[in-house]
Amino acid sequence: MNRANSPHEPEPEPQPQPQPAVHAETRWPMAAAVIASAVLTLLLPDDLRLGPRWALPLAEGLLLVALISGDPVRISRRSAALRAVSIALVTVLACGAIWSTVRLIDDLIHGGSETNSASALLLAGGSVWASTVLAFSLLYFELDSGGPATRARHMPPTPALAFPQQLSPELNALHWRPRYIDYLYLGFTNSTALSPTDVMPLAPWAKSVMTLQSIVSLVILGLVIARAVNVLA
Repeated sequence: MNRANSPHEPEPEPQPQPQPAVHAETRWPMAAAVIASAVLTLLLPDDLRLGPRWALPLAEGLLLVALISGDPVRISRRSAALRAVSIALVTVLACGAIWSTVRLIDDLIHGGSETNSASALLLAGGSVWASTVLAFSLLYFELDSGGPATRARHMPPTPALAFPQQLSPELNALHWRPRYIDYLYLGFTNSTALSPTDVMPLAPWAKSVMTLQSIVSLVILGLVIARAVNVLA
């Protein structure tokens, strides 16, 4: 009898599929940005801060502790609960930065205690501007390609934010992943150049958020510098 056709021939064992490599990012750069944002909030004048002096830093600190407890050291665990905490943290940061921007604009238009001194105005304006850079960088970091835990395992064929490594095949960056420093650089350059530099927004949400950040930065820099020059004159 042909062994190939024997009914008693055991089936070959299935070969285990190789697990995809995980390119996880360390937690500390993102955590340092949250801590820096909390410190900037504490330095703001009372009328530019959303709520009591301790409220936003406390909320940000508790959310950050929850993230570190659930996924310490490296950002690699995909969980609906951790994702919700990350979104909540970014929302708190963004709301605080936008609130401070609105209050600063209102003080510049109608007069405020910090607008009569050039040094106080520049300090307050610089703190608000830096807070917006950190908030938007963390927003990009969390929303791009499903967040850092998802990016650690795979990148989509068409990302929401296209970095030079993804646009230039000659760089051979098949396993490259954007890190928080890349999103911080994006937030900083978008707030200073008021337009994309080397990172191209492809998704509608990315274009909308970058447009909003440019408008916020333009208003802060324009009004603060104009008022400071007027006070010094």
